[in-house]
Amino acid sequence: MSDGSLDDLFGAVAAPAEPVEETAPVRKRRSPLPRLIGEVALIAFTTVVIVAGLRAGGVKVPLLLLVTALVGLRVVLWAAGAVAPPPRPRMRSGLGRDAPATADALRSAVKRWERNLDQAHSDPDLYARNVLPVLAELTDERLRLRHGITRATDPRRARELLGEPLWTALAAPGRHGLRARDVETLLDALERL
Repeated sequence: MSDGSLDDLFGAVAAPAEPVEETAPVRKRRSPLPRLIGEVALIAFTTVVIVAGLRAGGVKVPLLLLVTALVGLRVVLWAAGAVAPPPRPRMRSGLGRDAPATADALRSAVKRWERNLDQAHSDPDLYARNVLPVLAELTDERLRLRHGITRATDPRRARELLGEPLWTALAAPGRHGLRARDVETLLDALERL
């Protein structure tokens, strides 16, 4: 029996998502003159409206100061637009369908895990090949992080820490067909480590 790893249980059946390459249409370079005229017209209109509003309220502001402030504002807005991040690439799922831009890799991995675990309930061999080795790997990692041992380095201490049900389930990989309630009990014991 080969050592199981997280990749065995959680390994993808389909290819990973790849960015969809989109070719941008070739655009001819346009003259900046129409845009410049539009900006000047916008600043002139805004200046007229602000001056009229201020004069109606009895407030006088130097015209040069107002125009300079509006030009500065437009430059800041233009600079902010120039450094905006590029649009996110569209992702394509491994099954050939276009995934929405909000596709979550973690969500698809969890769905894959759920499928594998559901299949393991009905197929004892799949349980023995996939679930038990991963559970053993997680147990050894938890023992190593919390207590500085693994099941192989100090079996007596590991058995004490794990408790008999979890130790037996990991030591006897031939035991098939644990019910969901049994797996939950084992995971609770693992979490208490």
